[in-house]
Amino acid sequence: MATQPRPGMETHPDIIAMRSRHEMAERVATTPRAQAVETLALLTGLYLAASPWIAGFNEFSTLTVNNLIVGIAYALIMSGGFGRAYERSHSMAWAACALSVWTIVAPWVVAGDVSTTRTITNNIIVGAIALMLALAAAAAARPVDKSATDRSSRA
Repeated sequence: MATQPRPGMETHPDIIAMRSRHEMAERVATTPRAQAVETLALLTGLYLAASPWIAGFNEFSTLTVNNLIVGIAYALIMSGGFGRAYERSHSMAWAACALSVWTIVAPWVVAGDVSTTRTITNNIIVGAIALMLALAAAAAARPVDKSATDRSSRA
């Protein structure tokens, strides 16, 4: 009984697709723009977490806890998303957009009367910066339309 040699794993369609996604993720993650967005987003999240003590409104415990949790969550979502899971980076960036919008409206929504000039100014500015960074990350992590790329390379 003769057996035919099997093709190697390097020619398996799933391996080729995985390698392609990994190479795409590496290309996106190593651009200066992606690295700048990731770094600025990490710093923004850390500032948001520490902002009650930096801006001086830590006496409002509900907003203090809110900013601490949202800031840590934002920093974790936005740091490292490009290189580790390219196909998930797009949805992670949209989750960061939601956290940014929440940051903007939080002074009016959280329990207690915490809407002072200091809290509103801080959260609107930090939320707007976080939203711009998250949108930039969503744009960078957007799946590339191959047909559009092919048309532009032929022109």
